Amino acid sequence: MQANTGPELRGSNITLEKIIAKTNVSGRRTKIVCTLGPACWEVDQLEKLIDAGMSVARFNFSHGDHAGHQACLDRLRTAAKNKGSHVAVMLDTKGPEIRSGFFAEGKKIDLVKGESIVLTTDYSFKGNSSKLACSYPALATSVIPGQSILVADGSLVLTVLSCDQAAGEVTCRIENNASIGERKNMNLPGVIVDLPTLTEKDIDDIANWGCKNQVDFIAASFVRKASDVTKIREVLNSNSGGEATKIICKIENLEGLQNYDDILQKTDAIMVARGDLGMEIPPEKVFLAQKMMIREANLAGKPIITATQMLESMINNPRPTRAECSDVANAVYDGTDCVMLSGETANGPYFESAVNVMVRTCVEAEGSINFDGLHQAIRNSSKMRYSIGNSESIASSAVKTAIDINAKIILVLSETGATARAIAKFRPNMPVAVVTASEGVARQCNGILKGCYSFVVHSLKDADAIIDEVNSEIVETGVAEEGDLFVIACGTLHGSGSTNQIKVERVLASSWNEIEDEEMSPSHIPAKCCSIM
Repeated sequence: MQANTGPELRGSNITLEKIIAKTNVSGRRTKIVCTLGPACWEVDQLEKLIDAGMSVARFNFSHGDHAGHQACLDRLRTAAKNKGSHVAVMLDTKGPEIRSGFFAEGKKIDLVKGESIVLTTDYSFKGNSSKLACSYPALATSVIPGQSILVADGSLVLTVLSCDQAAGEVTCRIENNASIGERKNMNLPGVIVDLPTLTEKDIDDIANWGCKNQVDFIAASFVRKASDVTKIREVLNSNSGGEATKIICKIENLEGLQNYDDILQKTDAIMVARGDLGMEIPPEKVFLAQKMMIREANLAGKPIITATQMLESMINNPRPTRAECSDVANAVYDGTDCVMLSGETANGPYFESAVNVMVRTCVEAEGSINFDGLHQAIRNSSKMRYSIGNSESIASSAVKTAIDINAKIILVLSETGATARAIAKFRPNMPVAVVTASEGVARQCNGILKGCYSFVVHSLKDADAIIDEVNSEIVETGVAEEGDLFVIACGTLHGSGSTNQIKVERVLASSWNEIEDEEMSPSHIPAKCCSIM
């Protein structure tokens, strides 16, 4: 037989047996964000979502008011307490928007391909099929002839013919027959719009609801430059309860893509918001943007969420399309930490089924990934791109050690979540149990860090006592058996956010024993593989 002298095609571990075998969802690493809405916001329904695999609950502030969201949050926290689950809370801001106006008569207008229509920046104007109001005051100075304007999620395409800056009007050609309603969203592909990332409503939502409720994440819509992140952080830090909240920047337009490297340095996490992004750049380019953003976030060690229309058909149907499942799987292959459901859970009767399908798809995709090779690839690429610090170097070593000895789990003692984030960056093929004294850190790590699951203890001061305390709980959850090997990563200077210690230990019935070098032989490695849910 000829020796292997080079790389092989991916997927050599995918067999017929694997295809027909029942999916084992217990080892899932990819996290799932669920948007809450009328279809799923009662306590019993939220408990079903938690049981199915929801790790982050998304509150969409494009809809509803503070009182309605508060009632939903109260029910969510009741459900999470009932289930003993660390479900994170995400406030998704409405952000700046451009919308068409109201009509003089009726609720819909019919537009005919080839005819002309005038867009006016006088938003008080009541429109018709020949003239329509637009909420963006700088429209006439922002676009030029030949550019496209997309209305109602692209269902109406307009081409700019001329601009009257003095009158604030733009004449366009209608490119397709369409029937549209009032106040539809409008996109200006390739245009740098003169709108603030944080509107007055967004600031009020963050300060008077998000900080008040100590939400775990702010998903900021239409982030376009690094200074936007600084502004959001200022709002959080100036309001009690917002200091520990993490920022997730939603990349939704070309300007955000062009400034992605700077945004990535400032933010805590990224969301690939493919809906508006698909309006701003050609749809055939969106998958390239997704892959680029995920790769860069992976190298930077920043969690990333892939969102929008992942299982869109399940808003109305009990089963997804094959293309949708492939979309979810490809996001996992790309390296996403989380996948997100929007209308599928917020408005659809099959909200639980949608989560179940997503869980199974993620697990199947993860099952064909070579995590040892992935760890090496991330480490090598990170060294080429960045200077790896002490904490990341130790985290990488902890993951490599766990892979080499076939450890059943990596146990992380973390006050701030920094150690857990560093470990998660290097993609271990075993679950990461994050032990922390902070409920908020537990929710954030459990929420969006790939492969991480949280336990809360009273204090991290005595690491040995914590290991003894957690031992029985981990055994009870089926993560480990007596004799299994574990890697423990922690810091000796608590509160510094640094990782400076790795230990390999073996779990016993009532205590942990540190393993000597000579004990780490293949004969001592148990075969049973377990994981946390």
